[in-house]
Amino acid sequence: MPNPTALKFAWPRSRIAETACWTVQLRPKQPTLGSLVVICKEPVTAFSAISARAFAELAEVTQGVERLLAGFNGYERINWLMLMMVDPDVHFHVIPRYAGTREHAGLSFPDAGWPNPPALAEAVSLSDAQLEALSVELSARWSGAEAR
Repeated sequence: MPNPTALKFAWPRSRIAETACWTVQLRPKQPTLGSLVVICKEPVTAFSAISARAFAELAEVTQGVERLLAGFNGYERINWLMLMMVDPDVHFHVIPRYAGTREHAGLSFPDAGWPNPPALAEAVSLSDAQLEALSVELSARWSGAEAR
């Protein structure tokens, strides 16, 4: 059973990729286009408590996430934020950063915080259908990138 953080971020509808220890999910609220959550599947609430296997897999997941997002929206910077105040399960918010706005599927995604810290509260809220469609698209891109 997924942990409460994965469920909060719309697992399984938002799922892009999974390993034995991590799930990569699309954030339902997008402060920038392609914002993700990378959630540890182990029952831990401290980063130092994840297993050696989870640390090893995190390297692969990090490379996969950055490769995926670079090809998807051409970010200029990327922010990996570990914000575990509300959701205590070990997880990262991954926010691709760019000057200006990105367009996708008829929606505009400005980076309202650029060039300062991300403006997480100023996010585009995806409908269930938009969340699922973008998750499927990114999942297909992830699989394609992994096959190369």
